[in-house]
Amino acid sequence: MVEQETATWRARGAWAGIAEPGQIGARGDPDITAVTLDDAGFATLIASSGSADLELAIKRTIGLDLPRRPLVSLSNAHGLAWAGPDQWLLVARQRAGFSDVLASLSGFAAVSDQSHGRAALRVSGRRVRQALAKGAMIDLHSSVFPVGATALTSFAHIGVQLWRTEDGPDGAVFELLVARSMAGSFWSWFTASAAEFGCHVTCGRC
Repeated sequence: MVEQETATWRARGAWAGIAEPGQIGARGDPDITAVTLDDAGFATLIASSGSADLELAIKRTIGLDLPRRPLVSLSNAHGLAWAGPDQWLLVARQRAGFSDVLASLSGFAAVSDQSHGRAALRVSGRRVRQALAKGAMIDLHSSVFPVGATALTSFAHIGVQLWRTEDGPDGAVFELLVARSMAGSFWSWFTASAAEFGCHVTCGRC
């Protein structure tokens, strides 16, 4: 009698097999740090018939204001980024409980969970802006892209949504979101751009 084996499916992070922990490029103290945000949750919210009720629901559920222009509202647990007229990107630092949040908002907007279709990365450091500028289609200087700004743009012809969070001890901090299918291409571009400055990569949770 031949025993049958049952295949076991395991979830893989968006950066699995792509981003590996360690140092990239120049030796010595790195001028850039990259952290994969492996446990973050993402969802699009669309309220085409008006968003007053959604705004109240968001405030009640996660305590954030609904951005009305290209800005991001952030807390320790969640984020809400403007993504176009009557559209927003909802971010959860941890996926645990995210489905409950989405369910509570489903009566006020069209809600689409994008968690498994996106790859998220936090980059920071003294030279991070210079590395990103090699492929950015927008100006990331503090005078035009301050803390709290967000944009839907492209880097090296790859669609990206990014926002700027509070500065860290080594300078500006950006969080970037790309389609999971483009994670490998984006990582290839980013590591080539960051190599001359040295980049320390950490793979982990948010």
